[in-house]
Amino acid sequence: MLPFTGGIVLLIGIQSGLEKTSTDAFCQSCHIHPQAGQSWKRGPHFDNDSGTIAHCVDCHLPSGGIDYLAAKITTGSRDLYSYWFKNEKDLDWQLASSRDAAATHVYKSGCLKCHQNLFSRGLSKKGQDAHLHYSRKENTLRCINCHLEVGHFHAQSATKKSAYVPPASLIFQHAAVLDSFENYTEKIPGTAVSFVMIAIPGGEFTIGSPENEPQRLSDEGPQRRIKIDPFWMGETEVSWDEYDAFYRETAAAGRSEDQIADARQKVDAISGPTPAYGDPGQGWGRGRRPAISMTFYAAEKYCEWLSRKTGKTYRLPTEAEWEYACRGGRPTPYFFSGQPQDFDPQKWQNRIFGIDTTINSYVFYAGNSRGRTHSPEMVVANPFGLKNMPGNVKEFCRDWYAADTYKNYPANRVIENPTGPGSGSEHVIRGGSYKSHAGDVRAAARQRTHTKQWMRTDPQSPKSLWWYSDNAEVGFRVLCSDAKFSKNK
Repeated sequence: MLPFTGGIVLLIGIQSGLEKTSTDAFCQSCHIHPQAGQSWKRGPHFDNDSGTIAHCVDCHLPSGGIDYLAAKITTGSRDLYSYWFKNEKDLDWQLASSRDAAATHVYKSGCLKCHQNLFSRGLSKKGQDAHLHYSRKENTLRCINCHLEVGHFHAQSATKKSAYVPPASLIFQHAAVLDSFENYTEKIPGTAVSFVMIAIPGGEFTIGSPENEPQRLSDEGPQRRIKIDPFWMGETEVSWDEYDAFYRETAAAGRSEDQIADARQKVDAISGPTPAYGDPGQGWGRGRRPAISMTFYAAEKYCEWLSRKTGKTYRLPTEAEWEYACRGGRPTPYFFSGQPQDFDPQKWQNRIFGIDTTINSYVFYAGNSRGRTHSPEMVVANPFGLKNMPGNVKEFCRDWYAADTYKNYPANRVIENPTGPGSGSEHVIRGGSYKSHAGDVRAAARQRTHTKQWMRTDPQSPKSLWWYSDNAEVGFRVLCSDAKFSKNK
């Protein structure tokens, strides 16, 4: 009888302990970032019309069972360690609130415990389409793919027409005039937006990486000699200021996704982006930061629009032009000194002797970006005068991607201005992003678009031609070619 009674008392004690350690007050008593409690009380799970409150454990622990206990022990231990040994001032709250970070401590079972009817009365058509898409893909999608902002308050800055109208004195009436092969500042007529274009002299270089280059991948070879004609390239990636000018002017003429096919048949039609789901800028701010989340198709449409506005020929660079410009005349992995292993914080040598910080002056990558994009003035330009070529955001190139592109180039002669394979299913992207490691920001590193994967969350049918719903790492940089002034320079 005594063991049975003791067992009952133990169970009651455990249950009482679980309840007391699952209150909001207990969670926040040792939580290292007090902003969590503040933003929760400002968010829609606390401050809403129905008066319903979702508590900390409702979202940050599984709905029950062994998984609940295991997650509670893990989460509690992590928070106690942080409370005792970490300084809350060192916490990057914005990074901790990103989708990638949230995926590690927000549970779908907790969402569905409360939100049992995904097609409730009053749900908008947009919401119905989204939840229907989720019900078909529930094994691969999570609620926070679309509803990242509901747990805590997030200031949203979704793409829409700006209410700001600059004074007439700031509006450019004419585009820049090219009368020599020099750097110039382009002015977009009808806007107050300008940007710098750098004159890149023509020349020869070796594309790809040698077989002994650290962290080299097989699609970076075999190396080939390439000759490139002169061109101008954007000093920085296309900024939100520039892309929003395109959006403001063309979005009113934007068509629904199922009408875009008709628009594409019209040579003179440049339709604008349809509205994005959520904030394509990820809440990091816009302005001079690189524009992100747009599709390859949207980037090409921007180039068409910019060409028409300025009377010049703007386009995406070829892969060869991009690598030539990125290298700045240097055959090494980077245009600055160092090897990928020098900047790897996981290397035992670096753990003992410290990591080489040379890269921080030239590149925004996983080691210094704090998980977000940055404005261009914070890095040093390469020898050609281009900023952020290796990092910050990955950049579209106009070529189709193939793993054996270089193998199909002749080995016994210099190839002039190659444009890659004649067809394909995905396009080349070059450079690394704010999430890339040092090996992925080498000049020779190649990647490709993953259209289906990057549109996984988008519930529309057909899916958006303008915005990637699941990728915020890619932007683009424009190139201007004008044979009159650039040829033979």
